[in-house]
Amino acid sequence: MPALLTAYPTSTEFVPADIDGTDWSQIGPLYQSLLDRTIKCKGCLESLLLDRSELDASVGEARATLYIEMTRHTDDESIKSAYLRFVEEMDPKIKDVSFKLDRLIVHCPFADELDQARYGVLLRGLDADVKLFREENIELEVEETKLGQEYSETCGAMTVEFDGEEKTMPQMGPYMQENDRDVREQAFHAVADRRLQDAEKLDAIFDKMVKLRNTIADNADLDDYRAWAFLAKHRFDYSPATCESFHRGVHEHAVPLMHSMNAHRREAMGLDVLRPWDLEVDPCGRPPLRPFNGGQELIDGASGIFHRMDTSLGELFDTMREGDALDLESRKGKAPGGYQYDRERRRLPFIFMNAAGLMRDVDTMVHEAGHAFHSMLSRDEPLVAYRHPPIEFAEVASMSMELIAHPFLDEFLSEEEAGRARRKHLEGVVGTLCWVATIDAFQHWIYTHPHHTQDQRDIYWLELHAKFGPDVSWEGLESPRTKLWHRQLHLFEVPFYYIEYGIAQLGALQMWMIYREDPKRAIELYRSALQLGGSRPLPELFESAGLVFDFSPAIIERLLGEVETELASLPA
Repeated sequence: MPALLTAYPTSTEFVPADIDGTDWSQIGPLYQSLLDRTIKCKGCLESLLLDRSELDASVGEARATLYIEMTRHTDDESIKSAYLRFVEEMDPKIKDVSFKLDRLIVHCPFADELDQARYGVLLRGLDADVKLFREENIELEVEETKLGQEYSETCGAMTVEFDGEEKTMPQMGPYMQENDRDVREQAFHAVADRRLQDAEKLDAIFDKMVKLRNTIADNADLDDYRAWAFLAKHRFDYSPATCESFHRGVHEHAVPLMHSMNAHRREAMGLDVLRPWDLEVDPCGRPPLRPFNGGQELIDGASGIFHRMDTSLGELFDTMREGDALDLESRKGKAPGGYQYDRERRRLPFIFMNAAGLMRDVDTMVHEAGHAFHSMLSRDEPLVAYRHPPIEFAEVASMSMELIAHPFLDEFLSEEEAGRARRKHLEGVVGTLCWVATIDAFQHWIYTHPHHTQDQRDIYWLELHAKFGPDVSWEGLESPRTKLWHRQLHLFEVPFYYIEYGIAQLGALQMWMIYREDPKRAIELYRSALQLGGSRPLPELFESAGLVFDFSPAIIERLLGEVETELASLPA
């Protein structure tokens, strides 16, 4: 039996171990005592930062627990009500008191005396939050969160009758890999038709979200919600113009490579034209990869990969086998997607997935484990804010694991199958860059055109999909294609969170190149960089891992050149 990852001691002189982070009568007085505290010196300010961190962690874990349970059981009214009660009653109070503490810290006369190498990243972020805060936005953000929950609930309830059984959307995934083209087409239509049943509802939810977000930006005296989002996400090290440079690089280098791969697929399948249901199946007609059957096999195989990659990573992964740290298999009533969520007070990670026995589920398991490694390797950081690395680097931790796992895929597959999986994954990297550019460019347009109509939004989506999408025919599928963006939960629940995947993918490709040259050095760089959490500016975090923080067309061209060379060496 593997040792469990021991929870951090949760009792401090300031925050009791048994405090209920959902109860304002317990939490509120402690926050008020921080506001009332006399700050006489730099040391007093540092003590306040540490005490606040523990209190924030208590509230953060309470929220995490409620969110985790809500996504596990979207059809349970009592669980949903508990989460919404926190959102409606606690979130506004937390945001209000957090702003007051942020302002107190930023304007404290001793803030400039703090070691800037240690606290500079924190103070820079707090200063941005203070400038952005508007009391009238608190209630709007509560409404936005509730709309996100409505989206999640709507998607979680989607099922179809197929193959004689009721299937969730993730459970329909395997049919896209069936060699029988008629089965794939039927499965595609079943899913697309089911999603279209809720298209009007999802459009209405999104319209409300856009209106709310535009109002939030107006209240903050900013030009548009894009400007608000960049400041709120502490994007100090890149700009909208940098993102547009990424879009250009993807269009110039990733899209042609993807279309070339599509052409090879079409020729191998003997087709005149590819259809959307032809992209996941093996082009040579081999049986679809079924790397595992059930969550336990997925866990055991992932453990084998990490132990062979690096013993210490394997041991870290094994600590998650017990203690309700994993919820992996798809089921009715479970929210879509996958995530890793840190339970901040005890400093314990949790992984949520919708596994259906596919190879992409192995990729997701390895990916989310990378996030968990980040959480575990930075858990000794006393400031909770620094235990949250910027997403652009957090995703390097997870995407690197997917690529570095390539030599060890025989934990799930034969060597011939593993070669197929490596090719599929690298082709997927190219496709990911194209999809990221699509989603990110879409968000830039949405929020710089605040008064657009649904029809204008759909038309622009189709333009982007034609520009960045795969070389397939959508004839007769105009409606599903028009609403394809509905499946991307980030657009609904975490706006402007997507370019991070593109930035991180370029970082992960660099880490993969280092690993192929020197595996030991790559793991050492990986571990040492992850231990920093979010305590350094983004370019420094990349540098600490031996990577360059650059997502220009030039680096996209160079890295995709490496991918193309590797693909040429792999069997079809």
